[in-house]
Amino acid sequence: MSDIQSPRPAPPSDKELVLKVIPMPADTNGNGDIFGGWVMAQVDLAGSVIPARIVNGRMATVAVNQFIFKQPVRVGDILSFFGAITRIGRTSITVQIEVFAERFRSQGEYVKVTEASLTYVAIDDNGKPRPIEDR
Repeated sequence: MSDIQSPRPAPPSDKELVLKVIPMPADTNGNGDIFGGWVMAQVDLAGSVIPARIVNGRMATVAVNQFIFKQPVRVGDILSFFGAITRIGRTSITVQIEVFAERFRSQGEYVKVTEASLTYVAIDDNGKPRPIEDR
């Protein structure tokens, strides 16, 4: 049996909704599904939302620790990106992102399509790592 998940009735309650977006035909690959690079870019944007509140200044993505495409994303899906901080270091913050799709014809039913872990680092005006200020 494959690792494909059946629809979930609701998204995770232990993470914050940080982004919602609908992919369009211009975002497709040669197979007609949404291009993985497009999904990765959206995950990076979603992943930066929570750390931006803490860093209070410039930051940069320094690592994509894990990225798993669980199911294809299709044109017209409503994608919901949920995030939570998993680690705060001296200069960096690691975030876990889960992406759920509400299929165009099955809205209200959520299917996990992607999950990822990304690390962001606080940087100064010269692009050098800087300590994250007291929270």
